[in-house]
Amino acid sequence: MSRRLPDFGALELLVGVDDYGSLSAAGRRLGIPQPNASRAIQRLERQFGVPLLQRRTSGSTLTPQGTVVAHWARIVLADTDKLLDVVQGLRVGHSAELTVGASMTVAEHLMPRWLGQLRGLHPEMTVHLEVYNSATVFEKVLNGEYTIGFVESPTVPQELHGIAVGRDELVVVVHPEHPWAGGKHPIPIAELASTPLVVREPGSGMRTTLDMALQEYDRAEPLLELGSAAAIRTSVLEGVGPAVLSTLAVRDHIASGALRTVDVEGLDLTRILRAVWRSPRKLDGPAGELVQLACGGSRNDSAATGSAR
Repeated sequence: MSRRLPDFGALELLVGVDDYGSLSAAGRRLGIPQPNASRAIQRLERQFGVPLLQRRTSGSTLTPQGTVVAHWARIVLADTDKLLDVVQGLRVGHSAELTVGASMTVAEHLMPRWLGQLRGLHPEMTVHLEVYNSATVFEKVLNGEYTIGFVESPTVPQELHGIAVGRDELVVVVHPEHPWAGGKHPIPIAELASTPLVVREPGSGMRTTLDMALQEYDRAEPLLELGSAAAIRTSVLEGVGPAVLSTLAVRDHIASGALRTVDVEGLDLTRILRAVWRSPRKLDGPAGELVQLACGGSRNDSAATGSAR
């Protein structure tokens, strides 16, 4: 294997395959034509000496080796973003900084609007946003790496202050040809528990919410464990199996009929989205403003003091 540095654009594509479920989807997100994206990954495979993609007519997905490389590529790219942010701060003399961590659902669907509004209030500020599952966000807030975190986990560590900033609902989704799609009545919750599902990894808010809801039932082993909602959604669209996903991630596909929701007897997967931080209890400055923006701009004391958990 060559010891020269890999092409960072190819690493971004590889991480994109993990996030969005296929090479074509990753290329579209990054604005790279499909032939160029394929050539970039082929060059990376030759450099590393391992196959990174499984190439099928339905689309290219990660091999087991590709999944490992994508994990480390994500860390390398995150550190590169930090370097660029620091260089930009040095170049333009920025002094105000805010480091934010967010779980994937919040980061993909909600954070762009909130951070855009914050940028309007503080155009001189440098904001560092990092995306991990809820468990990792908790850890990084606790050790001081993040000023504030946004999570979707049903519980919050006692050492942290937290405030609800919104609600979300998880739904069972299937391919339109799945047997559950044509049912006229809700399925029993025990049937859902005993069915292999495509799920997120342990530690994600989505996985924790599902595990807590089904903890009293005999559980089947997961059909697949994937690192992003986008990858799970792609798997369901390709008929791999049923999954439980946020309505934020699948509402367009449900509206178009590409996915079908399945009602489950007695299952409530409503969850609270939270902002979390360490002391002091009263959160002020740009971090406090970000929380208020996430809460819809309300100026109540609970949003600033962490009286909700």
